[in-house]
Amino acid sequence: MKIAIVGGGIMGITLAYYLSKEGVAVDVFEASSTLGGLAGPLTLPDGVKVDRFYHAILSSDAHLHALCTELGVADQLRFRETRTGFYHNGALYSMNNIIEFLRFPPLGWIDRFRLGLTVLAAQRIQDWRELEGVSVEEWLIRLSGKNTYQNIWRPMLAAKFDGDFRNVPATWIWSRLVRVKSTRQGASQKEMAGHLIGGYITLIQAMARRIEANGGRIHLSTPVQEVCIEGDAAPRATGVRLTDGVHRCDGVVVTSQVPIFRRLIPSAPQEYHDFLAQTEYLGIVCPLLVLDRPLTGYWTLNITDPRIPFTGVIETTSYIDPAYVGGHHLVYLPKYTAPNSPLIRLSDEEIKAMWMEHLRVMFPQFDPASVRYFLVHRERYVEPLHGLNSVHLIPQVETPVERLFLVTTAQIYPALTNGESVSRHGHAAAEVVQHRLLQQSAQAFA
Repeated sequence: MKIAIVGGGIMGITLAYYLSKEGVAVDVFEASSTLGGLAGPLTLPDGVKVDRFYHAILSSDAHLHALCTELGVADQLRFRETRTGFYHNGALYSMNNIIEFLRFPPLGWIDRFRLGLTVLAAQRIQDWRELEGVSVEEWLIRLSGKNTYQNIWRPMLAAKFDGDFRNVPATWIWSRLVRVKSTRQGASQKEMAGHLIGGYITLIQAMARRIEANGGRIHLSTPVQEVCIEGDAAPRATGVRLTDGVHRCDGVVVTSQVPIFRRLIPSAPQEYHDFLAQTEYLGIVCPLLVLDRPLTGYWTLNITDPRIPFTGVIETTSYIDPAYVGGHHLVYLPKYTAPNSPLIRLSDEEIKAMWMEHLRVMFPQFDPASVRYFLVHRERYVEPLHGLNSVHLIPQVETPVERLFLVTTAQIYPALTNGESVSRHGHAAAEVVQHRLLQQSAQAFA
């Protein structure tokens, strides 16, 4: 079988790797000049390559660890104990052990007890479907209480969802609480985070080498203009249209976000287009602050102050040795954006001025002279939005078009979108694609 895979991000490359292992002839078409997509590298002005966005590998990421071992790059994994903090009412608070938790000023004794109860309750839930019809607000108030909700949860939710989280199910916070708890080890419950030396591109390139060794081909700087679909009564994918002609194949797998997928399939049935149009995304404006010294020492600084425009302060060099990234200290300052957010329309310079102003408010000792680079990155489709009781709206891997498949992050629910869940989904989807194509081939010759 010859399969065309549209997209050379971590999803597309993982999918291609597992298919090529089974003898499938894969062609990966990537519009960019580099692999990786959102997990790809960014080259700083001095030539140092770093992850474009903030990523962490947890000690509990079993599939990712096994994949690194299989590909011979597990020796490039590095882990370090990390710290988490809160910025609340103009002050920084560490939240990394029971003593700090009990001293957390915004919460009283009962509030702290109920916050701990919320974390425990999340661990005990085995079937996430029982939370699918419960709003995140209702669930958090019920378990944590109104005071904890108003002081901690509500401002964090407002920052994450750009103000509107009324239709967000409790599965969203449940999946986050479970993942964070999974990395705390031993009696001390220390939080561990890790990375691959060189970033996720180290893993992606290792898979790319295996793909090519298995006979697959990777085409960079090769955008796909359209998925070729033939037939009206029984539509079928026959290939992909490139700038220099049509590449014909036995099946097409698109690994892009759903709105991009829709643009690639103009000949697909209108009912399917209407169904896909219901999948929505948050975007992101994510400056990378490159410093000559540490900023906070925290891996994640959660922000509950609504005056601060960014969602959090993510200092990846709290667990990445700066020696691996050119001696720099890397701080990501993301702001998730709704489709109509005014931040989307601001220029890079306007974003920089606003972000720097609030950094000086948060950190009075912050020295602008410590900034080596301030690089603004934006993506329109980053995190899929899933509303209450909306599982039936999630697009499946198989589509109404024969031999056309969609493998995308919108299908990773209720898990978080990260390297672990994406690589796991890519593996599972490869099995679906191969099995279905074999079925269709058998039916064609029957």
